[in-house]
Amino acid sequence: VAEDSPKRRKANFNEAETEVLIEQVLKHEQLLFAAGPGRASPGQKRKVWELIRHKVNPVAACPRDVEDLKKRWRDLKRRNRSKLRRLSQGCGPPGPAAALGLFLAPEEMPPAGAPPA
Repeated sequence: VAEDSPKRRKANFNEAETEVLIEQVLKHEQLLFAAGPGRASPGQKRKVWELIRHKVNPVAACPRDVEDLKKRWRDLKRRNRSKLRRLSQGCGPPGPAAALGLFLAPEEMPPAGAPPA
């Protein structure tokens, strides 16, 4: 009787994969994340995520599926919000958030002159 080998995790995303993912998601941001009456259908979103997958996989360390890409995108957003929060509370190095390579959607950016959250 052959034993099932333990499931191994996939390799971490490399820099090239992350760059392509960010570039493509930001390019298609309106379709993927828009709210309201003009938003895309689930089928349209699925096609966009598949397109992104086809752009990421040629530079990937291992084949990625759409769920891997969505999870990586959520993690990147969460980490950057956390960095921005620390900066606004004075816990990080001085300077604009853009200088640290943070990428946030326009609606996620704090208004100019707004008090720290």
